[in-house]
Amino acid sequence: MSPSDFPTSRKQCDWFYDRSGGTVMQSPYKLNSGWLIEKRKGHYEAPNLVAEAARSLGHSDDTVRLALAHAALIEGKDVGDLKVSVSVAAKVSKLSAKKLHAVSDSLAVKKTVQASTQLFLSYKISQRPSFILESPIGDKAVFSGLVAVEPLAATIESMLHDAKAYASHKAHYGLPPAQ
Repeated sequence: MSPSDFPTSRKQCDWFYDRSGGTVMQSPYKLNSGWLIEKRKGHYEAPNLVAEAARSLGHSDDTVRLALAHAALIEGKDVGDLKVSVSVAAKVSKLSAKKLHAVSDSLAVKKTVQASTQLFLSYKISQRPSFILESPIGDKAVFSGLVAVEPLAATIESMLHDAKAYASHKAHYGLPPAQ
């Protein structure tokens, strides 16, 4: 997220959480704004660096990212602090905290996270949640602020249908002519 998209205070964050969680989503969970540290001014690179470090160390599922989200949004932990994010990730991944910290701080991981962040920011999406769906045939759908599953499911089904149709066409007719 762009730093300017973050709430500016815990009070503001709580207002958004109350509106979205309680009213719109009717969630049984109350999100915890304890992760928001105003002096960071929207800079929360640490959880992304740690999740990417875990991935580069072979932990390729979403366990680390989900644990970091839970630590922040449910427990209110300060995941913007690299040490806190490393601790959370090490616990769920069984990776060495020392190794995770070192890889999180590596130039390779920083470049990967920066590139991913720049790509996401290029969509100019300011609402959360946000979803960017891409199919193997080049179709792309962007959802911003949408919380109902039905439009997402319909889009995924349509993209899968089209990809399957393209594969069938290719099996019968091959690749397009060069000219």
